[in-house]
Amino acid sequence: MAARIKKGDRVVVITGKDKGRKGDVLRVFPTENKALVQGVNMVRRHQKQSAQQEGGITSKEMPIHMSNLAIEDPDSGKASRVGFKILNDGRKVRVAKASGVEIDG
Repeated sequence: MAARIKKGDRVVVITGKDKGRKGDVLRVFPTENKALVQGVNMVRRHQKQSAQQEGGITSKEMPIHMSNLAIEDPDSGKASRVGFKILNDGRKVRVAKASGVEIDG
């Protein structure tokens, strides 16, 4: 199966505590069906001080399930489903279902 969400994509969170937030995909975990999105699903962690690192409370992103994400439509900026289209030269590209615009340039 072809990947619907890839690293570098702009996505919208469609459900959960961060609903409506937008961000870029930093990393994808295909086996867990999760993705790491910049500025989304932030958690606070207590960091013990070490010789290399300062101690304190830090915030970082945690992976979010792919079912809670949707590609941002390049035209409207709203959430859109992903379809596939085969071009005349034989390439398979992802397409935003809402507007029909190609996601892969």
